[in-house]
Amino acid sequence: MPTNFADGLNQDTRAQVVDLLNENLVNVINLTLAVKQAHWNLKGRGFIGVHELLDDVADRLRDGADTMAERAVILGGYAKGTAEVVAEQSTLEAYPLELSEISEHIEHLKARFMEVGKAIRAAAEVAEEAGDEDTADLFTEISRGVDKDAWFIGANAEGA
Repeated sequence: MPTNFADGLNQDTRAQVVDLLNENLVNVINLTLAVKQAHWNLKGRGFIGVHELLDDVADRLRDGADTMAERAVILGGYAKGTAEVVAEQSTLEAYPLELSEISEHIEHLKARFMEVGKAIRAAAEVAEEAGDEDTADLFTEISRGVDKDAWFIGANAEGA
């Protein structure tokens, strides 16, 4: 591993947490791309509000991905977020390419946000158990944002 900038964590803990960060990084990048896919292609009543919301959501997801990637490097690892790694390692189902109805995009995005939020909360628990409270806090912060965006998106659903 490259240089470590977080003193007080042993090598095994750092390696475990770097892997955890990268596992979640690929899903957040994948989710960001799904949000942009929806942003570009959605049509229907309420278009402009959802279209603009999704730009803001993508920005927040990119910030979360950046935070996870930087933490991996701080711990002496490598951030692994290339398109090839995301395509190979993301656990999210492929986003449908030929959707246009806002309601369909909302359902697909909400499900993915729920899945990513759950995984990030689980990662927070693992990081805490490993002894890295800072990374656990980082995951907790990111999960709150993912949950909030799941709400922002899901609240646009019929009958929400």
